[in-house]
Amino acid sequence: MFTDLIAGAAPQPAPEPTARERFFRLIDTALAARQMVRLTLGRYRGPEADLEKVLARPVLLRGEPHLQLVWRYRTRDITKNHPLAEVPALLGGLIATGAFENAHLHTRTQEAQFTVKTKGGRDRSLLRVGRTSTPAGDEDAADDDEAADSHNREKQRLLSLERPFWHDLGVTDAQQRLIPAMSRKWRQINRFVEVFSSALAQAGLDARDPAEPVRVHDFGCGKGYLTFAVHDWLAGQGRRAEVTGVELRQPLVDLCNAAAQRHQLDGLRFDAGDVRDYTPAGLDVMIALHACDIATDYAIDYGLRAGASVILCSPCCHKEVRPQMTMPALLRPVLQHGVHLGQEAEMVTDGLRALLLDAEGYDTQVFEFISLEHTNKNKMLLAVRRRHTPAGHAEAVRAQIAAIKDFYGIRTHCLESLVAARRRPAV
Repeated sequence: MFTDLIAGAAPQPAPEPTARERFFRLIDTALAARQMVRLTLGRYRGPEADLEKVLARPVLLRGEPHLQLVWRYRTRDITKNHPLAEVPALLGGLIATGAFENAHLHTRTQEAQFTVKTKGGRDRSLLRVGRTSTPAGDEDAADDDEAADSHNREKQRLLSLERPFWHDLGVTDAQQRLIPAMSRKWRQINRFVEVFSSALAQAGLDARDPAEPVRVHDFGCGKGYLTFAVHDWLAGQGRRAEVTGVELRQPLVDLCNAAAQRHQLDGLRFDAGDVRDYTPAGLDVMIALHACDIATDYAIDYGLRAGASVILCSPCCHKEVRPQMTMPALLRPVLQHGVHLGQEAEMVTDGLRALLLDAEGYDTQVFEFISLEHTNKNKMLLAVRRRHTPAGHAEAVRAQIAAIKDFYGIRTHCLESLVAARRRPAV
C-alpha cells in the first residue's frame, strides 16, 4: 500500500480485468470491427412482466451503424435502434445490473458466453470464449450476415415481404423491409412453404378445381407466421383457401384475427382452443409444429379423424416413451448415458408415429427441417394419404410396431391408444 509514494519502489501491477469487463471489451471490439453477428440476453430476472429475452444485431440506418434491440415478450416484440455511442451504457444497464443473467455473443469467428454469478456479495461471473460453431457455408449464418449489413438486401423467396400483415406480425418494419432479427425466421417460413407446396402436389391437391377450397388447420400456431404464410401462398396460386390457426393463448388469437380482418384476408381465421378437444371438421392439411410431447399425437389423430390428405408435424419434447423404456442387454453399454437414451427415445417415439401413420394408409417421411424457434428440434414428419394400400399391409406394419414396443419394453404409446380407441367396436 502507498508504494507509489516510496522512491524507487516497483509499481504495482494493474488488476486483472473482470469477466464482465472482458465481455464488454469483446462487444466493443466486435462492433468497431463490424464482426458482430448477434447478441442474445437471456434468463431475465427484472421486473417487466412477460419479457423473455433481448436480441441485438448491428444494422445500417441511413449509412450509419446502429445496434438494433428486439425486446421479445411472450406475445409481442418491440424493436428499437440505437446509435453505437449509446450501446455501452445501454448494455451495461441490462447486464451489469443483473437484469439478464446470461449473454451470448456471436461474431463471425468467435462465440462468447457470459454468465452473471455472485458469491458473498462479490462478482464471480464467468466468461467462456471459443471459435464460432457455425460451419462454413451455413445458410442461416449467411442470412444473419446479410441482415446485419443492411435492411435493404433480401433473397428471392416464395413469399413477398410487401404483404402488409408481415408488419403486424413484427416481420417487417413500416417500410416493408425485413427486420434483421427476423431473417432466420423469414428463411424458415419460406422453407416450410416449400415443403407444404411439395406435399400438396404429392397428395394431388394442386390439381383440384381452383374453386374448391383447400382446408388447412394449424395447431399451436403461436403468432401465426406459418398460418398467414400458407394462406398467402395459396391465394397467390389462385386457390381458394380456408385456413384456421388454433392457439391456446387468447392474446395471440386476438392479435392474428385483428391482422387478418384489418387486411381483409378472406378464408383466414384464428380460434382459441386445444387440439385435444377441438371439434373435428373436414380437412385437407393438418399442421402441428412444436406441439409438446403427446400433443403431437393428439394433433396427428385429429388429422386422421378429419380425413386429412396431408399431415405435417414437427414433434417436440418427447416425454412419454423414455420413462417406459428398458435398456436391451445388447444396447445397455450405449444407452447407459442419459443423452443417448434421450435420443433413442426420441427416435423410437417418432419412428412409431411414422409406422402408425403407415398402417393408417399414409406414405410417411421423417427428415430434418429448420427449427422455427432456433432450437435443435428440427425434425419434420410428413404423411400423405395413399390412394391404395395393399391387402395385409396394415397388419404387417402393426406387427412391426408390436415387436418394437416389446424390444424396448414400451407399454403404451399415445397415438396408438387413440387410434385403437376409435377402432374398438362400440358397446
